[in-house]
Amino acid sequence: MVIFCQVFRRFLDTFCQFFAHVVRTSVIKALFPCMTYHSLRQVRTSNQATPTFLTASCMLRLKAGKIVSGDSMRIDILCLFPDMFTSPLEQSIIKRAREQGIIDIVVHNIRDHAHDKHHTVDDYPYGGGPGMVMKPECVFEAVESIKQQLDSDEIPTILLSPQGKLLTQQVARELALQPNLMLICGHYEGIDERVCEHLVTDEISIGDYVLSNGELAAMVLVDAVARLIPGVLGSPLSTDSDSHSDGLLEYPQYTRPQVYRGWSVPSVLLSGNHSEIARWRRCQAILRTARRRPDLIERLTFVDKEKEWISESSLSPR
Repeated sequence: MVIFCQVFRRFLDTFCQFFAHVVRTSVIKALFPCMTYHSLRQVRTSNQATPTFLTASCMLRLKAGKIVSGDSMRIDILCLFPDMFTSPLEQSIIKRAREQGIIDIVVHNIRDHAHDKHHTVDDYPYGGGPGMVMKPECVFEAVESIKQQLDSDEIPTILLSPQGKLLTQQVARELALQPNLMLICGHYEGIDERVCEHLVTDEISIGDYVLSNGELAAMVLVDAVARLIPGVLGSPLSTDSDSHSDGLLEYPQYTRPQVYRGWSVPSVLLSGNHSEIARWRRCQAILRTARRRPDLIERLTFVDKEKEWISESSLSPR
């Protein structure tokens, strides 16, 4: 009975969120008929227990009945190797989102703001040591040029760095609320500390390891953020059951054929009993998280039956 109530509550919460989104969209369209569907992505529902809000930074500026800015989310990427983004941004979901005007991604070459004919962007570190350090002036001027172009000083400016805070699903959700983002890709031994102290608003890392450049980390961040923007994925509910969306890893997924090489799809998924399917998926998500990421389990609260599942998982190798 407890499980059924939990499943029903989750279903009811999801339905209410979706219904509220539809109603909110209809009201805004009635008030602002010039707004396109994709403009409405600026209006979001916080994932915390707070009311729907429309932040000042997400407001649209209207002129002569047309949208001047804020029609799509814009991400500016500052890097040394812009060609690295050609293929990732021209494939799959990101490509469709750009073609539909949901997201605008602009890649800038930091070398364009170098001061010498050789487009030098790095130099030896003061105090000695191995490697080279990215110079501050070209980074500052590149960022300031974009802010001037967009007529805004309030753009979140993020440095991709192994020293930054960890990119999590919650961080991606927060970034997806912004109408503009600016990403700075580090390189070489690092970047002049004055950029970190006086220019960037945050530093983000995609994991506790080091890459040869920040371009790869920027691709990961862009994908994580873009898929949370309404309209990018096919269904507004597509991200609700993703791993880490509720603190748990996602439950196992199956598709046709029903039997492959003697391995069958769990019978509960073929039963048509939606409450039992929901219960099975909840159980599997908890068991999988307990076995693979026990650190995540420690942060969550469970009912007694779910605690029994966790105890069982410690006794089973799978």
